[in-house]
Amino acid sequence: MVSQMAMVLRRRAAALAATAVLLCGPALAACSDDASSGGRTATPSPSAPARPADPAAARTEITRNWEAFFAADTPPAERVKLLENGEQMEDVLAAFAGNPQAAATTAKVTGVAFTSATGADVTYDLLAGGNPLLPDSRGTSVLQDDTWKVSVKTLCGLVKLSGVTVPGC
Repeated sequence: MVSQMAMVLRRRAAALAATAVLLCGPALAACSDDASSGGRTATPSPSAPARPADPAAARTEITRNWEAFFAADTPPAERVKLLENGEQMEDVLAAFAGNPQAAATTAKVTGVAFTSATGADVTYDLLAGGNPLLPDSRGTSVLQDDTWKVSVKTLCGLVKLSGVTVPGC
């Protein structure tokens, strides 16, 4: 029992370390603290539908885009397109794109629940070398510029897990 607990604690520590490596490179200081909402998805009105017109297609796109966003072989320019307001986080994304430890980190989407026609809660496992580091993690996806993207809120949540304060988060 003690060895199982030690293994769980080691996995949690590894998860936090991997998150820190991925998201807290030297470019974090370069993040802009842009308080403007330019390009942000508008909050749906009370009469907005509770889900997209084609939920199956949206679910497929969310899964594909999330897994691509966290894949090591996704080019930085593509990651920018898969992150809400990605242009504002470009330096952070570029910093961990070439990190060798990031090469083993991926995400596997396990669930999508729509909160509106332009928003969804996403359940995913953050994996390192195929092993769960942060299983059953929760994030959000937003429809921005006709593309379902990983929300800045999710990225900032992962950054906060690492214990680092980032301007703009």
